[in-house]
Amino acid sequence: MKKHIVVLTGAGMSAESGIKTFRDANGLWEGHDVMEVASPEGFRHNPELVLDFYNQRRRQLKEVEPNQAHKDLATLEHDFKVTIITQNVDDLHERAGCSDVVHLHGELRKIRSTGNQNDIKVWEEDINLGDICEKGYQLRPHIVWFGEDVPMIDTAIKICYAADILVIIGTSMQVYPAASLINYVQPDTPIYYIDPKPAISNTDKVTVIAKSATEGLKELIVELK
Repeated sequence: MKKHIVVLTGAGMSAESGIKTFRDANGLWEGHDVMEVASPEGFRHNPELVLDFYNQRRRQLKEVEPNQAHKDLATLEHDFKVTIITQNVDDLHERAGCSDVVHLHGELRKIRSTGNQNDIKVWEEDINLGDICEKGYQLRPHIVWFGEDVPMIDTAIKICYAADILVIIGTSMQVYPAASLINYVQPDTPIYYIDPKPAISNTDKVTVIAKSATEGLKELIVELK
């Protein structure tokens, strides 16, 4: 039976594909205060701004490709059972060939109804004010905004609980509840943390690899095999 590797990925995973990390040092996201473009209040206050913001992100997604780290995670499936739990809203894991991906914070290429959060559809183009679902509610990005529940967190907790190995790549470990997932693995489960600016230190349980996603994963794969 294959060992089960659970991989928690954040913005640093996709940075080498040209997707900017979630927010820079001054707290802005692509020049916007995050609460303007990533909160229910922001959407109520200025829906056109929010829709345009995610339309731009969706268009950018069509111009980028999975990087070597995404591809290397996919090839790990030859030797291990691999589950990806990602904070990223892009689809680069899937495009690289990863077969089991859980999106904690939603997906750019999906939309949902503002009247029913379970009415979710694949959506490749822009969302405009006036685009409505079958019941007449405005459509919105299928993104988990600040202040909203994270529907997949319970699923992610169960996956971590069953992990043989936990690998964390490119995340600051500061966005909750995703950052808490490290606490749900079994006491004897080895943890590897790959990030050029690691937010946690080496311990008996955690091995830190202070490198980019592509370089760090290359090193880890050698160790795993």
